[in-house]
Order: sequence, then C-alpha cells, then structure tokens
Amino acid sequence: MLACVIEGAGRLQVAERPTPQPAAGEVAVDITYGGVCGSDLHYYHDGAAGEFAIREPLTVGHEVVGRVGALGTGVTGLQVGQSVAVHPAKVCGECVECTSGEPQLCAKSQYLGSAAHFPHIQGGFTERLVVDAERAVPLPPGMTLRRAALSEPFSVAYHAVKRAGDIAGRTVLVTGAGPIGCLAVAAAKQAGAGTVYASDLTDQALAQAGQMGADVLLRADRTEDGSWPEQVDVAIEASGSGPGLNSCIRTVRRAGLIVQVGILPPGMTSILGNALVNKEIRLRGSWRFHTEFAEAIDLLATTIDPEPLISHEFALADAQQAFDTASDRSAACKVLLRIGADPERGN
Repeated sequence: MLACVIEGAGRLQVAERPTPQPAAGEVAVDITYGGVCGSDLHYYHDGAAGEFAIREPLTVGHEVVGRVGALGTGVTGLQVGQSVAVHPAKVCGECVECTSGEPQLCAKSQYLGSAAHFPHIQGGFTERLVVDAERAVPLPPGMTLRRAALSEPFSVAYHAVKRAGDIAGRTVLVTGAGPIGCLAVAAAKQAGAGTVYASDLTDQALAQAGQMGADVLLRADRTEDGSWPEQVDVAIEASGSGPGLNSCIRTVRRAGLIVQVGILPPGMTSILGNALVNKEIRLRGSWRFHTEFAEAIDLLATTIDPEPLISHEFALADAQQAFDTASDRSAACKVLLRIGADPERGN
C-alpha cells in the first residue's frame, strides 16, 4: 500500500508500506480522506511539531475517515463497508487522568502520526489503517465521508468551547481564523453565544470565519482603529501566537476567561502578565479531546456544515503539492488528501 511519509524537514514522499491486517479486537479501515493539520505541516517544514522531533520515518496524519475493510476476530457492532471516522488517540485507561474523566491528558496517549514517542506512532495518511475496534466510530446515516473528514479538528474546537463553560448569551472573541478557530466560532454559536468576534491577519480567513457564523470580523493588525470591542466575556485563542494571546488578555473583561487551544511556539512566550493579574483573568489550556468525538460527529452531521472550510482536495500521489498548498494561509484553509475512492462523489 501507499503512505505519506516524512523523514525530516522538507523530506516528504509517498512510499510503499506493508499492508496491515487486523488482529483480534481490531479493524482495518480503508482510508478515504485525510485532513492536513498544522502539526503535519510542522513535521514537514521543521522536522518536528513543538518538542516532538522526527527520529525515524513517520507516516503523518490524524484526521482520517474511511470504510471498514476487514474485521479482526471478536469484533462486533461493525461491518465491512461501513463508513467510520477514526478516533486518533489510544489512551492507557489506567492513569489518574484516564480514571478521573480526563483521558485527553493521558501521558501515555498514543496519537496517530505523532513523534511524541519512540518508536513513533504511525499515522493515517495511508491506504489502510488498523486500529482498535472502539476507535472506528460509525458515521450517522447520510453523513458523507468528506463532511466527516472535519471530525477531528471540530472535536478539538468543540472541546475548547466546552472548556469555557456555559457561554449562552456571552460575548466571545476567537483569535485566529484558521480551521480550528473557524470551527470554534461554529461551536460557540451552537452553544448559544451572543456576539462572536473573530480576528485574523488575512481577509480570506476572516471571510471563512464569517461563513461559520462569526458576527463581527476583526483584523488582528488593526487593534487600535476602533473596530475592536472594549471587552468580551470569553476569549478562545486559536492562533497559537503570543500576539494572539495578548489580544485576548487586553480584550477580555475583568474576571473573564481565556481558553488557549492554539499551540504556541516552543520555549518562552511573552505575555501581558500584569494584566493577567490585575484583571484576575482565568486562563485555561485546552488539549485535544477524547470523549467528545462521537458527539462532535453528530453535530457535524446535523447542525454544523464544515464544507466552507474545505478549500482544496488532492490525491495521495500529490501529497507534496497538498502540503505546499496547505502551508499558504492566503490561499488555503482545510486541505484534504483523497487517499481512496469515494463513490459518494464518483471518484
């Protein structure tokens, strides 16, 4: 089979790999779509995502959907040909975090396409992927695989909004209108937020945030032009930048709340620490997701249409072009790799 493999900074290839077969309790998923994520791009450009550096060839990709291709012995509740989204995390189930209801924080978590462990956890940009059966989540009737391809990033955004608590009627600022930020806008509106502001450095990204429900669009480089609100109740920082976080600190009200979901650069980040103190701002991190995956899929199937965020689609053979395109934020939002045939779209 073929897989998208990164061996180091700038070294991406579509390479042959052995075709796996499911063991007892596992399923093989024939992958149809994979979404290119920011962490995939970091592996491509830098040979590392945050602190996790590539030390062996890594099949990347953790936003994947497809159809069940084979069942291991003992698997029930799934059938060959069934459409599924793949939960990217395998947790230990035994640590304090897992047993206290926060498995997304499991230190032993094995996430698809990650260099956090060695040997690395090989990812899902491959024609066939084998996972534990409970990680293959059936799609609701009528949900297309292309729509379901946004399940993982929407789960990240949905978890971040849930970390903000009850936001019904609240004013919300989302900084960074990439895929996660735009999906956070949609999740905030679905949760009953009042006015939702979205900020970014590019007009194209802001237009996408508007399509996902943002009420007011703000240029991040024009904070002094009078267009920004005096204050908001809640801020969700999705840009992964120090300036984005500082915009949140400046704008959130006294005793307000900031949820940091964007991954900041490695090392130290300079922030407006005194404002954090004298405004008694609550700052919460938001790391991936876990139990919300199926709930997020149901919302995508019924309430939230992510299609406006899909800007490009490339065949697996053109993975290099897909990654180069996804790296240009002025031209792309969510880029999909079409890894297998999609009869729903006639290809």
